[in-house]
Amino acid sequence: MIIGRLAYLNVGEAIMEKGRSRAYVRLIIAVAICEGAGIVGSIFTTPAISTWYAGLRKPDFAPPNWIFGPVWTTLYLLMGISLFIVWKAGLDKIAVRRSVVVFGVQLVLNILWSYLFFGLKSPLLGLIEIIVMWIAIALTIVFFLKVSKTAALLLVPYLLWVSIASYLNYLLLIFNP
Repeated sequence: MIIGRLAYLNVGEAIMEKGRSRAYVRLIIAVAICEGAGIVGSIFTTPAISTWYAGLRKPDFAPPNWIFGPVWTTLYLLMGISLFIVWKAGLDKIAVRRSVVVFGVQLVLNILWSYLFFGLKSPLLGLIEIIVMWIAIALTIVFFLKVSKTAALLLVPYLLWVSIASYLNYLLLIFNP
């Protein structure tokens, strides 16, 4: 009886360990997807920072250029963890699948903003797009809230940063007609 229980516990631990390993892989994938979006966006952003962007008139509150890398890396990490939490709830659930799709849309919009604003050097197109992106992020938070409050809350700093970026984008358009 005792040996049978020990065997059962070992099998249970092995199953739990396999589940943990799968969870770690999913976490890494979710974070890599988000950080990868940042890398793709940086293809358009990096060349323009020291050239075009440096020459724009900016408001006094504009963050220094060096802050963008650490902030965005942190935001993409939080986004990845948030995505992982929702994914972990099970793709077999319709609310999870819908949440992941909405998340994917806002992530594509995130990359698109870098292309429009920095790649095309267009504050106007960037402003139009960032408004759509802000709405998509807010919708993602609403959808994630149906699956996990924690996942939704992890996206709030992202929404706040994009709110500031939206205002900055607007002012850059006004200051640089």
